[in-house]
Amino acid sequence: VRVARKPASARRRGLPGDPDDSHSRYIEAEISGLVVGCLYLPNGNPAPGPKFDYKLRWFDRLISYGQDLLKAGAPTVLCGDYNVVPTPIDAVVPRRWIGDAVYFPESRQAYAAMLEDGWIDAVRRIHPEKGVYTYWNHSYGGGYDKSSGLRMDHLLVSPSLSSRLRNAGVDAETRGWEKPSDHAPAWIELDSPS
Repeated sequence: VRVARKPASARRRGLPGDPDDSHSRYIEAEISGLVVGCLYLPNGNPAPGPKFDYKLRWFDRLISYGQDLLKAGAPTVLCGDYNVVPTPIDAVVPRRWIGDAVYFPESRQAYAAMLEDGWIDAVRRIHPEKGVYTYWNHSYGGGYDKSSGLRMDHLLVSPSLSSRLRNAGVDAETRGWEKPSDHAPAWIELDSPS
């Protein structure tokens, strides 16, 4: 999320409900009236098991806190690595991920619950039927396996931002850089408030 170059005001570190979130992250700031929550949702593998149970509990806490943010009404973006592939279009080869926590039905249902609450998947709103990916496995020789593409980094915007959403995408070319991350940055463009 690129915002005006004004100072950010920290609002929160961590989600309510568990002070020991050692396998996840949540940090929130307000910038020019826009609330931005950045998160790393636990991966959950191996699944099923304790790590997957932790992932689902953390997701429940995010859903609950997200409902509070929506009730507060401030324009809000919740962005980051959700470690969930919401639909088959979000994977180059969906069947490859059936046994992985990022594609388990429970993970996908939790993500869908956020959308049912009113959050808008910005990338999917702009690209409703296009395969857009933010993650690829590294391959031997320093490149990446294009057949492993997944979209599991998301930007959810509050309904109050819907009319301001102009564009969204992924800077996939960063995967060609020297020593890249296995994730590429997802981004959105919003019109300035009226």
